[in-house]
Amino acid sequence: MTGPDPLPWDESDPPARDAAAERVARAALTRLVEPGDAAFGRAVRTHGAARLWADLRSGAALPVELARRDPAGYRVRLGGHDPERDLARIAGLGGAFVVPGDPGWPSQLDDLGDVRPLGLWVRGAVPLRLAALRSVAVVGARACTDYGAHVAATLAADLVEAGWTVVSGGAYGVDAAAHRGALVVAGPTVAVLACGIDVNYPRGHERLLARIADEGTLVTELPPGAHPTRYRFVERNRVIAALTRGTVVVEAALRSGALISARRAARLGRQVMGVPGPVGSPSSAGVHALLREPGSVLVTRAAEVIEQVGLIGDDLAPVLSGPVRPGDDLAPTTRRILETVPNRGTSSTARIAREAGIGPAATRRHLDVLAARELVDRTSKGWRRRGGA
Repeated sequence: MTGPDPLPWDESDPPARDAAAERVARAALTRLVEPGDAAFGRAVRTHGAARLWADLRSGAALPVELARRDPAGYRVRLGGHDPERDLARIAGLGGAFVVPGDPGWPSQLDDLGDVRPLGLWVRGAVPLRLAALRSVAVVGARACTDYGAHVAATLAADLVEAGWTVVSGGAYGVDAAAHRGALVVAGPTVAVLACGIDVNYPRGHERLLARIADEGTLVTELPPGAHPTRYRFVERNRVIAALTRGTVVVEAALRSGALISARRAARLGRQVMGVPGPVGSPSSAGVHALLREPGSVLVTRAAEVIEQVGLIGDDLAPVLSGPVRPGDDLAPTTRRILETVPNRGTSSTARIAREAGIGPAATRRHLDVLAARELVDRTSKGWRRRGGA
């Protein structure tokens, strides 16, 4: 699985651009342009945000990258718009507007090419770039089952305790369970929103989002006051996918936004993982379909997730095994002898040899080994297996 080609530009290339003007322009454009607008992203790359912002305000012809677009579609949102007010709003909340090239910009978002965010409105106790360095997305169904909520919370808590940041979308269901699991163990979690940083959506998560802001990080590419739409939820998923080293889908129906995140992650060369559920559960049908796709990996615990996204050779998950029983380490022939010794009653050496198909002398030697291991006892009536052997 390979990612896209690197971005074909350098932000410092001529023509030289005024950093302050570019920042204000990018803030303005987040209100005019919907997330994931590739044509507009190409125009910004070529001409700079400040020029495009000026052209939109002046009514000038838009550049060739936007030749097929109706400029009215962008300009209709110009009325009363003041990017300085938006920047003051985020500053008043204790947050910041982060743009490409800033020290706090997560450079992995550059893998999105022309659909990378124009900038990010960020608020929280943990710097976004730092939080995203070792991060995993845990996503899934809004209408999740108790099983899905339990798995997501446990997985998130274990990932955080292992030194990883849990990223999700702040929605009901699996997202909320993942955030809460991380917060329970006082670890960092990032909520990528499909609305403004000051909009509590969903309303039922007002306290959860406030806690994430206090202990983790809230991030969105939409300006203050912006409300969520279905399209914005879909495009939000590309940020979740690009920001993290891998995406784990806990529960998802066949039509689920969580699967969009996973497939975006696959296209970016990130690891895609899924947690299996009951084979007849509609809530896990999408995960099971995802696990049949090339490159997807089944995981059941945090150690297996870390094995996929951590350093090769350094983060291997311990191999699981069943309970160790007496005699598990016996040689095959000795085990064969043991299996012919009865649990109830006794059996002679000759009978054991006959049933095992091994000569009497060899059978006696193996029985002596089993007796030394306290797996069999010799009585006056013959050999019997010791309890639990």
